[in-house]
Amino acid sequence: MAKGTIRYWAAAKAAAGVEQEPYDAATLAEALDAAAGRDARGADFRRVLARSSFLIDGDPVGTRPHDAVALPEGGVVEVLPPFAGG
Repeated sequence: MAKGTIRYWAAAKAAAGVEQEPYDAATLAEALDAAAGRDARGADFRRVLARSSFLIDGDPVGTRPHDAVALPEGGVVEVLPPFAGG
């Protein structure tokens, strides 16, 4: 298990109700599942996560399965929902 920080941006921040929070997880999937279970977050939060892109310490996760993405100790996961505008 690694400990680090999840940072939420835009709609993800609104759905989470916080700007950032800690993670204690081995994989991105574990961290996101734990985050979704916090504070009775509902379906809106899960929908935002499903549409979001993720960076780990600035590196894009891309299409890799989240259960195959190991999290580093002290890492930062950025949750980036789709942005509107042009």
